Amino acid sequence: MGRKSTISRLPQDVKSYIEGKLAEGRMTLDELIGDLGKRFPSQAQAGDLPSRAAVHRYGQKLERRLSAIRASTEAAKIIQAQAGDNNDARSEALTALIQTELFEAILDLQENDDPDMDPGERVGMLSTAAKNIATLTRSSVNLKQFQAKVEEDTRRKLLEEQRAKLDAMGNKGGVTEDTKKAIREALGIV
Repeated sequence: MGRKSTISRLPQDVKSYIEGKLAEGRMTLDELIGDLGKRFPSQAQAGDLPSRAAVHRYGQKLERRLSAIRASTEAAKIIQAQAGDNNDARSEALTALIQTELFEAILDLQENDDPDMDPGERVGMLSTAAKNIATLTRSSVNLKQFQAKVEEDTRRKLLEEQRAKLDAMGNKGGVTEDTKKAIREALGIV
C-alpha cells in the first residue's frame, strides 16, 4: 500500500478547514493554498501544508462523495414529497440512501492507503459490509414484494368497484348488456 495522503496526516482542525473550503467551492486551488498558509502559519513554516496536487486529489474524492450524497438526499426528498406512502416509497428512498452510504464506505476502504492497517482488519471490515449488504438486499426484495402486493390489491379493489358499478347500472341511458360486456372485457373484469 502507498503512503497516507498529506491531508489525512494533518491535524483535524486543518483537515476540517480544507474540507469546508473545498465543499464551499468558492476558492481556486491556488487561493486555498495561499489561505492555508495565512490561516495556519506554523504548519506552513514547518512545511506541513499539502501541495496543490494533494489538495486537488483530495477535492476530487470529496466532491465524488458529496455528489453521491446530494443525489441520494434529493431523490429521497422528491420521493417523500411526491409519493403517498401506499407503496412504502419512503422505505425505498431510505434503502437507496443506505446503499449509497455502503458504496461510499467500500470506496473509502479501497482508497485507504494506511500502511498501518492490518489486512485482517480490512477483511473484517469487508465482511461486515458484505453482511450489511446482504441484509439490505433482503430488505429491498421484501420491499419490492410488498409494493407488488399493494399494487395488485389496489388493482383488484378497483376492478371490484368497477364491476359493482356496471352491475348496478342496469339498462339506464341506453347502455345495453352487449355494451357492458364490451366494457368488462376491455377492463379485464370477468
